[in-house]
Amino acid sequence: MKKLVVSIWLIFLLGAIGALFWYNELVFQLPTPVPKNYKPVYQGQLISLNGVLKNENKPIFFHFFNPDCPCSRFNVANFKSLVNQYGRQVHFVVVVLNNHYYTAKQIQDKFDLTIPVIFDPSIAKSCGVYSTPQVALLNPQHQLYYRGNYNRSRYCTDEKTNYAKNAINGLLAAQPKLAFNQLALRAYGCQLPNCNK
Repeated sequence: MKKLVVSIWLIFLLGAIGALFWYNELVFQLPTPVPKNYKPVYQGQLISLNGVLKNENKPIFFHFFNPDCPCSRFNVANFKSLVNQYGRQVHFVVVVLNNHYYTAKQIQDKFDLTIPVIFDPSIAKSCGVYSTPQVALLNPQHQLYYRGNYNRSRYCTDEKTNYAKNAINGLLAAQPKLAFNQLALRAYGCQLPNCNK
């Protein structure tokens, strides 16, 4: 009788763990809901930076990040690899959203990078970003070249759909416009302003 109870308990426990894992996978595969007052920002549109990086003459790569968002944490290694590969040609900036207690130094330590960190949610609004992690890549004239996801994969490991890297390569090769599918352009991740899913 004792073995039967233990077996039933283990089956129940494993079933609950499996259901929780399935639910989390499902939640992270759903797109982030578009806010009611959202104003779309289109490719080619001039982005107002409110005095931030006004003298920058290289492409600007804004990484919208929330340290408390699981999706953002999954993306750290992918972002670091982009900075290491393109850091001389592109100006990388981390924009921290929903910050309550982090400093710029703490964020830099999380990435093990010494790049600018900004705590200004108005940049997200200017770029049309409403979830984390997201990319906004601007050309040297501060026009939006790409805004979207890093990758199709939740863990940013699918090289075939490395949208952020493809966008950087397209901009550096002076391709006027790249066509991206909905998996690249529809926001997935933690919803702003609270950055939760």
